[in-house]
Amino acid sequence: MNLLNYIKSNTNIKVKPEYIFVELSSDEIFSYPFLFMTGHGNVVFTKDEADRLKKYLENGGFLYIDYDYGLDKAVRREIKKVFPDKDLIELPFSHTIYNIVYDFNSGPPKTHEHDKNPPQGFGIFINNRLAVYYTFEANPSDGWADPEVHNDPPEKRDEALKFGTNIVVYALSN
Repeated sequence: MNLLNYIKSNTNIKVKPEYIFVELSSDEIFSYPFLFMTGHGNVVFTKDEADRLKKYLENGGFLYIDYDYGLDKAVRREIKKVFPDKDLIELPFSHTIYNIVYDFNSGPPKTHEHDKNPPQGFGIFINNRLAVYYTFEANPSDGWADPEVHNDPPEKRDEALKFGTNIVVYALSN
């Protein structure tokens, strides 16, 4: 909700600041142009969920995945169920997602430290359109939480909100 309120205040995009949980098995996913996934540990897609997600993405939907500690192996495994013939590829820092509204010429910002690895952004393209964007070791969504949740300094939160704005604006305009 903080990200949506930030977008509402800092762009001309009209948003309804609600956090809605949707199941991949539900037709509800087709009502939203943007899906967001994060968490710790494991995630498993059934065959039906993987097929639905593929259909959603092939029909213009966008999925943003923010790595949270321990999620990388599961994300890579499950995305292979959705697109067995595609790999997550690292986006160059010149990609539009890094400068569509705010400049992030060094790629995704590092909001939360896990293992001192550099933050990276990966994607899956469908007909030259970035359909899946995955941030690894960056955790911008931690900066979207209320300040007391992660105790990030205000400048880190602002950076994360700006980066989130880039992701949403990119997804909605592509």
